[in-house]
Amino acid sequence: MDMSKETQEKISQLQLFEQNLHMLVTQKRTFQSQVLEIENALKEVEGSSEDVYKIVGMVMFKSPRDKIKTELEERKSVLDLRLKSLEKQEKNIKEKAEKIQAEVMVEIEKRMKE
Repeated sequence: MDMSKETQEKISQLQLFEQNLHMLVTQKRTFQSQVLEIENALKEVEGSSEDVYKIVGMVMFKSPRDKIKTELEERKSVLDLRLKSLEKQEKNIKEKAEKIQAEVMVEIEKRMKE
């Protein structure tokens, strides 16, 4: 079954969308994992005494609890924003892919009837 050049291009677009979605999902999982780690660290900081320890590279530093808590909350906030951005991109790509997939299916069905 020969497909039009336009249909072949749409299929190529779908493959690109699939690759982009895979990349976004991978990034999203990484960020979600980091958010979970931060949330666990925040729980530990909340239950700790005045000072806590922070690992920087290969060295552990004593640091004020409030400072660490603020740093963790800021980092979590940044990750939450990135996650929202990735979710919007993912939704946008899925919508475009569904539209193109429907167009390709119509074209394939039309070719099959010929």
